[in-house]
Amino acid sequence: MFDFKEFLSAGMILFAVIDIFGSIPIIISLRDKVGHIQSEKASIVSALLMITFLFLGEEILKLIGIDVSSFAVAGSLVMFLLAVEMILGVSLFKGDIPASASIVPLAFPIIAGAGTMTSILSLRAEYHVVNMIGAIVVNILLVYGVLKSSNAIGRFLGPSGIQIIRKVFGVVLLAIALKLFATNVVQLAA
Repeated sequence: MFDFKEFLSAGMILFAVIDIFGSIPIIISLRDKVGHIQSEKASIVSALLMITFLFLGEEILKLIGIDVSSFAVAGSLVMFLLAVEMILGVSLFKGDIPASASIVPLAFPIIAGAGTMTSILSLRAEYHVVNMIGAIVVNILLVYGVLKSSNAIGRFLGPSGIQIIRKVFGVVLLAIALKLFATNVVQLAA
């Protein structure tokens, strides 16, 4: 059942975790190295990865004997660490960016990385699937727009503007991570 509040909340959480504006410097660097970014392909593959994980992620967890509440608690801890990265400007999760701007560095891990997948499955414990799909689609449309216009956005915001956006969404993500942790840790204790 579609619920605008859930859709908006899930959309904002995914927006903060995907952090496409915070990835603009990486995207610009990739574009400079290889000359062209396949925005359409990266967006479609990212959407497919996220929606597939939305539906199959829980089954994979059941297969290995982990319940959704446990995964949500673990996911909230990952989200917490991502928020700390965004707020403090430190790098806890290190990853190498290959010389090619193919699907691999854009679709995974920049757009649909571990934090995004963890968040999707964690949020599935609280939100209806239809609201999650809507949130994923809206975020992918935004990602596509940012990929298409990353140079112009980078020039407009400047380095300090991008840093401000990262820090604001870091604080939002931190609050969401704490709420997700508190909600699901109670279910684990029951």
